[in-house]
Amino acid sequence: MALFALIVIIGSIPGARADAAEVASGVVLHSCAYAVLTFLIFTGSTGTPAQRAAKAVLTIAAMGTVDEVVQSFLPYRHGAIGDWLVDCTAAIVTSTLLWALWANRKVAN
Repeated sequence: MALFALIVIIGSIPGARADAAEVASGVVLHSCAYAVLTFLIFTGSTGTPAQRAAKAVLTIAAMGTVDEVVQSFLPYRHGAIGDWLVDCTAAIVTSTLLWALWANRKVAN
């Protein structure tokens, strides 16, 4: 949650997004940030791999919504459904990979 709050706060600083655009595009930034959040949620959750994946994707969808709503209230930013879709896609891809890896790992006795 602290990492998510940091993402929203930094994204709300005037000019911060423009500075970040010199390093990477919005798609890359959103993909990386929300993939890391997905990883943290998936690995920090309990349940079967399928349950962890569902929790992670739904949580990221909600977080992405909050991020875009916050941006829509800032005069120098705007909320975008495209950004939210990138967030959700990153969560789906990351959760799918983690699900496959988690389901195939062997538990040490």
